Amino acid sequence: MTDRPKTPVLDRVHLPADLKSLGDRELRQLADELRAETISAVSVTGGHLGAGLGVVELTVALHAVFDAPRDRIIWDVGHQCYPHKILTGRRDRIRTLRMEGGLSGFTKRSESPYDPFGAAHSSTSISAALGFAVARDLGAGGGDAIAVIGDGSMSAGMAYEAMNNAGALKKRLIVILNDNEMSIAPPVGAMSAYLTRLYTEGPFQELKAAAKGAVSLLPEPFQEGARRAKELLKGMAVGGTLFEELGFSYIGPIDGHDLDQMLPVLRTVKARATGPVLIHVLTKKGKGYAPAEAARDRGHATAKFDVATGAQAKAASNAPSYTRVFAQALIRAAEADEKIVAVTAAMPDGTGLNLFAERFPKRCFDVGIAEQHAVTFSAGMAAGGLKPFCALYSTFLQRGYDQVVHDVAIQRLPVRFAIDRAGLVGADGATHAGAFDVAFLANLPGFVVMAAADEAELVHMVATAAAWDEGPISFRFPRGEGTGVEMPARGQPLEIGRGRVIRDGARVAILSFGTRLAEVLVAAEALAARGLAPTVADARFAKPLDRDLILRLAAGHEVLITVEEGAIGGFGSHVAQCLAEAGVFDRGLKFRSMVLPDTFIDQASPEAMYEVAGLSAARIEGKVLEVLGVAVVGKRA
Repeated sequence: MTDRPKTPVLDRVHLPADLKSLGDRELRQLADELRAETISAVSVTGGHLGAGLGVVELTVALHAVFDAPRDRIIWDVGHQCYPHKILTGRRDRIRTLRMEGGLSGFTKRSESPYDPFGAAHSSTSISAALGFAVARDLGAGGGDAIAVIGDGSMSAGMAYEAMNNAGALKKRLIVILNDNEMSIAPPVGAMSAYLTRLYTEGPFQELKAAAKGAVSLLPEPFQEGARRAKELLKGMAVGGTLFEELGFSYIGPIDGHDLDQMLPVLRTVKARATGPVLIHVLTKKGKGYAPAEAARDRGHATAKFDVATGAQAKAASNAPSYTRVFAQALIRAAEADEKIVAVTAAMPDGTGLNLFAERFPKRCFDVGIAEQHAVTFSAGMAAGGLKPFCALYSTFLQRGYDQVVHDVAIQRLPVRFAIDRAGLVGADGATHAGAFDVAFLANLPGFVVMAAADEAELVHMVATAAAWDEGPISFRFPRGEGTGVEMPARGQPLEIGRGRVIRDGARVAILSFGTRLAEVLVAAEALAARGLAPTVADARFAKPLDRDLILRLAAGHEVLITVEEGAIGGFGSHVAQCLAEAGVFDRGLKFRSMVLPDTFIDQASPEAMYEVAGLSAARIEGKVLEVLGVAVVGKRA
């Protein structure tokens, strides 16, 4: 007689309240089904897989014990939130993750009441949870505030600032430290039974003490794993001493994949905690999916993939990625100059510095999720006589802006900022858009601000930054592949503050800053077919501006249009200031600045996002015709 197939528990779960009727055995089955559903969904959409797989059991336990949305569950960063979305009424849309009009790849307040706080950058969860706790205690309503933060996010100072404040306020607050750096897999056995007994019989403080001592109940190999896992920071004593000094009751470490451990601990904390509590949970990123577990990044971010093999679909391209071009150019520069060093903040692969680290391991520094430190660390090295390249995504550089102003710009230190993911980035949406760096850097005295129009220009800008030692300098480049232009054998330093004319024309001049140049050239061809061939120029520099080039273009054309992949207040605004000071507008010049719109653009393909932003070739062509007052007959869709 064969066993009957199990009825899917997940099909009976539409909202977290449905978990309340499930027994612990059904919750374990639910976790297995939730993991399979997550894998299936991400295979279709691509996205952040490994982090979500690592918190499947934790997600089930949280929603089984707590009462969301009254209890606020706040996922730090949000990479791991896909299982949470499936359990909170969004399963029917989970295969729209990161797509235009679909679910965000992160938590998002406007998407669901079960996402009480939006996140896509790290280390914000404890601060937000403390804010919810204070609001609750001052009569604004709501229940428990639970922050789920990874060990990587604990490297950012903001997490400790929040814990320090929480410990002083003594508010009831629950922080779950999801530690996936070390992983143990103890049997259910003695530890589980002991915690369960304490849940039913012992007071909260006994559980706290027992959780510390329960490590001794594990087999010897697991004892060592647990001991190491507690040492999140050098010098931290076993037993959660650091957290306790900050005013938190510390429980752990416990196995985050064992519901027989998770459920009793969470139930006890919910029933008996009074002040701030930190629960140290050990998980394994990519848990339960062999290709993710075997990957070096544990399946952190994947393209669409085949579930059976884990093989990812990759778009065919003959052009190298901008990130790789940057890394290779920096390696060549460092081979010729031993003073060149590189700094990143927990993104060695994303910024290409993993390649630099392979070649120069002693000259490459990953400081963890700590952009403020990365900037000032780079400033210190520059003051000490080195040539630091601080490689950060545009959206993450925002986190270190005060340090850019105070520690770099005011002291005129020659830190080289390599700004990856400039412009609109596609599926990660508004939180990761590189929209603001030109505006917030170009207003700083003494800063040199460049943007590469293509991958060959990027090579020259790396060389320019390496040679420049009179103050801070930055260059930006987008995500994805280059345009396929012929690459120089070696980068040559550019003349600071000098642009270039790409093609001569009449009546209209289009001055591009950054990689929209390719779209400008497509628009120029379409305009030429209408008998309106424009002049096209590449500014290269937003600061210092090529004033001679700008005034020459203004004097020789009826219309001057700037195009950039950045927010208002950036390159075009500086050009407008230059023209106004020169009195050019008094002579009748028609000037327009094409920038990103004054709104946050949700996730879609980069092409679709740039169409929404009005920066596609067709929209540039349309802008020229509009300013000239030419009727648009037969305009392309």
